[in-house]
Amino acid sequence: MWSTDAWRDFRLLDCGSGEKLEQWGSYVLVRPDPQAIWDSPRTSPLWRTPHARYIRSSTGGGHWDNLTLPPAAVSAGWDIRYRNLTFRVKPMAFKHTGIFPEQAVNWDFITERVTRRLAMGKPMRILNLFAYTGAATVAALKAGAEVCHVDAARGMVSWAKENAQVSGVADRPVRWIVDDCTAFVERELRRGHSYDAIIMDPPSYGRGPTGQIWKMEDSLYPFVKLCVRALSDDPDFVLLSAYTAGLNPGVAGYILGAALKKERGGEVTCEELGLRCESTGLHLPCGCSARWTA
Repeated sequence: MWSTDAWRDFRLLDCGSGEKLEQWGSYVLVRPDPQAIWDSPRTSPLWRTPHARYIRSSTGGGHWDNLTLPPAAVSAGWDIRYRNLTFRVKPMAFKHTGIFPEQAVNWDFITERVTRRLAMGKPMRILNLFAYTGAATVAALKAGAEVCHVDAARGMVSWAKENAQVSGVADRPVRWIVDDCTAFVERELRRGHSYDAIIMDPPSYGRGPTGQIWKMEDSLYPFVKLCVRALSDDPDFVLLSAYTAGLNPGVAGYILGAALKKERGGEVTCEELGLRCESTGLHLPCGCSARWTA
């Protein structure tokens, strides 16, 4: 399992009985988690006094309850740091906060790959697809890469720009694109544009700006095969993350291997992502990632 011990502004305090107790900077949140199906004694008093708890609805969705966050934190969010990166978080619909803290291991991987390549005197042009609020984009920019950030949701791209601003990289070479990822890659191929690395974190299900349907089990492998055609003649890495139930690290690794190794060689590694739970020392599984490196 890939996990980091470098977080200071995020802590997984406890988890169990379908929920997790987390500290995000100064605030404590309780959120549902489908992986935490074991019992927890819940000895921490913070279980009873969080700043907010997300309650699932029996009919789908849910809402934040016991909201004692300051109004400014609810409306505008607050900043947390990971190493030299800063991100703005806030309670969103569907339990999210705008950042997936287990992805920090991939931000470290991106930073290492960019630093290594630039030290060799080579450029690093990265395409970040399904790029959400831009944590990977910010990590890549901070390390010195050029980035093309693509997401179908205009609000998420605006949030990514905020993260770039608070991390001090808004003036770095970055393109912010609101578009369907498949349509964008197809246009880039027609234009003859290429990238030295590709990052993708596709959803289980989604729709593009003009109603295009994305369904992971049908769309992922053809999409990966399409994307690798946009790699440069001297590619560095491809990073695939997934949170879809049933898509385990081995499957993600096989997809990258099948799409890349015959033509490009290289190596594929794949693992679960996890967060260390402070109350037990165990690691909560949080999706998976696969990495192809040249």
